[in-house]
Amino acid sequence: MSETKRTIGVLGAGAIGSTVCADLVLHGFRVVLVDTDPAALDRARDVVVEAARFGPMLRPALPRSAPEDALAAVAPSADLTALAACEFVVENVSERWEVKEEVYRALDGVLPPGVGIGVNTSSIGIGRLAATTRRPDLVVGVHFMNPSYLKDTVEVMRGADTSEECMTYVRGLLGDLGKTAVVVGDFPGFVSNRISHLFFNEAARLIEEHGLQPDVVDTIFKRCFGHRMGPLETIDLIGVDTVTLTLDSLFDSYQDPRFQASGLLRSLMADGRLGRKTGAGFYDYGASPGGSPGATTNSRRKA
Repeated sequence: MSETKRTIGVLGAGAIGSTVCADLVLHGFRVVLVDTDPAALDRARDVVVEAARFGPMLRPALPRSAPEDALAAVAPSADLTALAACEFVVENVSERWEVKEEVYRALDGVLPPGVGIGVNTSSIGIGRLAATTRRPDLVVGVHFMNPSYLKDTVEVMRGADTSEECMTYVRGLLGDLGKTAVVVGDFPGFVSNRISHLFFNEAARLIEEHGLQPDVVDTIFKRCFGHRMGPLETIDLIGVDTVTLTLDSLFDSYQDPRFQASGLLRSLMADGRLGRKTGAGFYDYGASPGGSPGATTNSRRKA
């Protein structure tokens, strides 16, 4: 008889949540994937299939799984109460405080005592979210990078009330995913996004102010600094909306003008050019969202 799979909840089937889901099922977990958008759940299925087919080619240490087996390990749902059967939940909803606050209050009423919540956030404080629950000791930041199944390190943010037991569990879970936890404090943007969003924003400003093509900026970062992706390609991967909302959150926290989102980011967001997930952002990806980058956007656009 086969061993019963452990069940992890993933709340939010967007650009990052879908790859966290794929990462978990490829490592032998069952996933309850919750999102109120049926289209997002459908796209997440495509991500799981793609990860099963191509992930081990790109990251040889990744376990191999037939696409049909990976899909069979995902239980999609639009109902938050489906997460009650999970031993841990990774939350990936929008980087808007009012959205997250509502979700955490609802989650606290759904999850049994002892079930922890991993906050996959770009900038919102762990302690602030933990305070909306009756389980602040079980709320911890787990900042998975995109795509999760190709990354071997996770930025972990320990809140002031996060217990040692919760930290031990998260380290063990990440270890089961073949990942190392790098633990940082609980401050806006943490390490990765406080730094990365500065150069994301400056890259967008260069396009806006000097009429450069996006591939010029990205080529400098890839060929001169050895980055696998340039900053504008990375924005498209993360999502123009997510990057802009994160910058807004960082500006609210620090009141530092460096974090004021560029006019070009706001224009792209207003136009629905959100990156790979919509088929166009700084680059055009053709008719299929998530495809390969093609022609670039108009290089000089004002808000």
